Amino acid sequence: MSDRNGTKHRVVVLGAGYAGAYVAGTLARRLAPSEVEVTVVNAEPDFVQRLRLHQLAAGQEIATPRLADVFAGTGIRLLVAHVTGIESERRVVTVTSTDGEVGYDTLVYALGSHGGDHGVPGAAEHAFDVAARPSALRLRERLDGLEARGEDGKVVVVGDGLTGIETAAEVAESRPGLSVTLIARGELAAPLSAGARDHVRRACSRLGVTVLEHTSAQSVEAGRVLCSDGTVLPSDATVWTAGFAVAPTAAAAGLQVTDDGRIVVDRTMRSVSHPHVYAVGDSAHALGDNGLPLPMSCGSAGYTGRQATAAIVARLTGGKVKQTGLEYVGNHISLGRRDGILQMVDHNAQAKPTYLGGRKAARIKAGILGMSLWTTSHPTFGLPTRRRRLPKTAKSNDQTTTRPVGSGEAARV
Repeated sequence: MSDRNGTKHRVVVLGAGYAGAYVAGTLARRLAPSEVEVTVVNAEPDFVQRLRLHQLAAGQEIATPRLADVFAGTGIRLLVAHVTGIESERRVVTVTSTDGEVGYDTLVYALGSHGGDHGVPGAAEHAFDVAARPSALRLRERLDGLEARGEDGKVVVVGDGLTGIETAAEVAESRPGLSVTLIARGELAAPLSAGARDHVRRACSRLGVTVLEHTSAQSVEAGRVLCSDGTVLPSDATVWTAGFAVAPTAAAAGLQVTDDGRIVVDRTMRSVSHPHVYAVGDSAHALGDNGLPLPMSCGSAGYTGRQATAAIVARLTGGKVKQTGLEYVGNHISLGRRDGILQMVDHNAQAKPTYLGGRKAARIKAGILGMSLWTTSHPTFGLPTRRRRLPKTAKSNDQTTTRPVGSGEAARV
């Protein structure tokens, strides 16, 4: 809130993925710009559709709206830079830009996740991933090269989670001249219902994807993958989808985190150890309404983002913090451009017996992704036009205001 010298309350959002972009846009629309300044720090100038990066790697074009255009007219201050650290006592974020550091009063941590090799020898050096745009583009370049040589290029996808299944199917459909093998630690698509598992298996057979079940990658070399059952798979391009990890930034800053580095938050997405910090999306360890941790997913990004936004607005304006829904309802899986699966889950996050598959499921998923892109590209659409002001005399809960640090060179958009 504004202090006696007229200093604005500084909200800094780290990351402009699905969760971060939503939170920044919503806060900018709901809070008075004369009293609150919203700054977004993001490593890339574009919004990345992470859920479509397997399509990008397979050779398709996907939209990448410029964040300057996304935030145009919102009053949001955009800083394109990498986050190098957080000094929670001083309430500053150190960044790779001429600013050097950016001060905050409220921090929203939305840096997401990246591909995690989990210590498997050679995975970091020799495998590609589709967890970020640069790595997906590197994989695309490698696949282009394999096709250009006209040889029977071999692609090995490690990991049979949703990302692995989608990647194997997309590459096989888009590049039929390449040989694709999918390594599954257990039964293929084990978390899905029996019918959905059979559907995935039929899709892999139709697309020519070889599935190697009940094994794992023991090590990755430049031209092959060594499996735990002794199988050796020649590979011209190894794609690592066997798990994700988060950056150590939060842990290094002294925030309470889980063993895998995610920030432990309360029901309102506020850090349990640092009340001026909120975490959303993959960076947050949040318990859903069923009492189970929310999975890393686009859906979780939306739910945690809405809760954090509601809590920040309420606390800054002296209102009552409302609890919004934190649900995990299911998964949508693409199997190329003309096939897919919608698998709903029950209250215990177990797959329901029935599923929707085929072209209709593919169209529904495409619609969901299109809607996600549109809402992210229009962050203030449909929100109240009346922006709430902050109390002039009382400070809200544990929020405090200090003078700006490093307001410097960043351009306003």
